[in-house]
Amino acid sequence: MSINVDIRLKRASKIYHEGEIVAGLIILQTNSDIKHDGIFLTMEGSVNLQLSSKNVGIFEAFYNSVKPIQLVQYTLDVAPLGKIPSGRIEIPFELPLKPRGSKSLYQTYHGVFVNVQYLIRCDIKRSFLAKDVSKSLEFIVEDKPNPKVEKEQNKIVLFKIMPESLQNARDRANLPSFLISGRLDSLYCNLSEPLTGEVIIEKCEATIKSIELQLVRVETCGCAEGYSRDATEIQNIQIGEGNVCTGIGIPIYMIFPRLFTCPTLSTSNFKVEFEVNLIIVFADDYLVTENFPIVLNRH
Repeated sequence: MSINVDIRLKRASKIYHEGEIVAGLIILQTNSDIKHDGIFLTMEGSVNLQLSSKNVGIFEAFYNSVKPIQLVQYTLDVAPLGKIPSGRIEIPFELPLKPRGSKSLYQTYHGVFVNVQYLIRCDIKRSFLAKDVSKSLEFIVEDKPNPKVEKEQNKIVLFKIMPESLQNARDRANLPSFLISGRLDSLYCNLSEPLTGEVIIEKCEATIKSIELQLVRVETCGCAEGYSRDATEIQNIQIGEGNVCTGIGIPIYMIFPRLFTCPTLSTSNFKVEFEVNLIIVFADDYLVTENFPIVLNRH
């Protein structure tokens, strides 16, 4: 006597915006009639925060995990106490995607210390002798495009990297002579479009091993006991391999991964910010890094 539960959304992409209707089907399949104490459908959306043990210690991080911030939370009674007949049953549902009270909906985001997640869960309650049956499905919430992006935010950013421009460089006198120039087309980036630009090795006395582009998330979690701020890598792509030719433009092209990035967020409880590092790796594995804070949006 087993029952299979499946949740399917009408929208194959599973992407929704605030104010839309999330519609789909609950599919129940069983080989025989099964008694139940009620079928319930729940929509949940929450921000889960975790303090880093690096900042507050392992035990403090375990006990001081910030309580989840509920964005969406309501339950529908799909069916009262009764029986599920054998065979396959499809139950349609529609749920409005609206935040609780005065809260705002944030875009779905899977981070290390900050997670914004939206779920639809179907629960079939059984008697105390039988085990309850539950099935969850994650759907994705995206911000609506914001056309109010100021024109000056799309300015091209030019950069030059040389030994004299490096910060926190040790033993600067022994660094090889080099000049690396380039541009980023904008530090205000549209999530649905790639980060673009160009890097040029003007001159370099040392042999270059690799040129890499690293996307970093900076997550800040706050609570009454304090806060933690951590930078972690999202992705690292190689845009140049080996001792590249001088004077030739190497294109910068990075697509933002969907679930691991979101519009730059700053709230009273947490922040999610992003940075890009241009990394030059020399043959002796010495690294030169240029950091660019970027602002992500959807426009």
